[in-house]
Amino acid sequence: MPAMLFEFVSSPHFNFLTSFGQQFDIPVQGDTLVIPPSLGTGTIRKIDLGPEFKLLIHQYTLNDELILKRLPSEQPYDLISIIFHVNDVPARLSTPGSDVVLSRTTEFAVQIASADLTSTIHFPAHVPISYTVVGLSSATLRELLQIDAPSPVLQSMLNRVPGFLVYERLDADVLTSLRQLTDNQREDELTSFFYRIKVQELVYQVIDRLLRRDAGQHQPVVPADTDRLFSVRTAILTDLAAPPRLPQLARMVGMSQTRLKDLFRQVFGTSIYAYFQQARIEEAALLLRQRKHSVAEVGYRLGFENMSHFSRLFQKHKGIAPKKYAGGYD
Repeated sequence: MPAMLFEFVSSPHFNFLTSFGQQFDIPVQGDTLVIPPSLGTGTIRKIDLGPEFKLLIHQYTLNDELILKRLPSEQPYDLISIIFHVNDVPARLSTPGSDVVLSRTTEFAVQIASADLTSTIHFPAHVPISYTVVGLSSATLRELLQIDAPSPVLQSMLNRVPGFLVYERLDADVLTSLRQLTDNQREDELTSFFYRIKVQELVYQVIDRLLRRDAGQHQPVVPADTDRLFSVRTAILTDLAAPPRLPQLARMVGMSQTRLKDLFRQVFGTSIYAYFQQARIEEAALLLRQRKHSVAEVGYRLGFENMSHFSRLFQKHKGIAPKKYAGGYD
């Protein structure tokens, strides 16, 4: 069956709910779009929290693949989007080299981006899709935060710097807040107040995570930069037995070493080498859970020549020695 393709451009007058409904001939009832049986089941809900403060809650299962393609706004548009992917079965973000997995367990579960960037996300058919979008202006964010001396990353958000893009993991506190928000069924005089409080809580949790990142001047990210960064990520993950070499990666994507290093940390929240080490440990944990290889075999397979170093690094990341970790899957 052909996929459901929905292309859109964020703008001051764009309404996702009505535009989606018009394209797929689905009536909108108030602030809710109910997916008809011919397309699947579920809803898309829109909650207005203020003049420049919106919430969209997507919860549905579709009969066909859905492709959401966000095109960059042609005119400057003051919009910060915070997208939370809570799917168990992952969606896919199209990037050069390989697709990026979007689910609640990946480092791409939360995306914070300006309206001038493009993205193409593929949602699979016949599986529950759950993701939430918070959209707000820089003025609204400034009013919420009321910070006199914001960090460089916040200055970029508050000053409407184009090309803003960062990813974060979905921690337990954020997931709890999201579930309280999306599972809410009450409809009374306090409903609007409840949504405002919970969304403000989500914004606080995301900004708190951003403030924990290393301070540094935020650099604009253009679409070509995004492609280059994901190409570097693919190259890192292709061979987890060989540590990445910054000069080679920089030459591969045509960037200076300094810009590549800074942009990678800015977007992914960690250095290239730390990202590589985290990926190695996640792969080691996967291999140990499969119980087809000994701890030493896993370590050597991932390029560790010193098993003591492998054990220390594994315990640092996982909080348990690899031998005990493997033993937990007897």
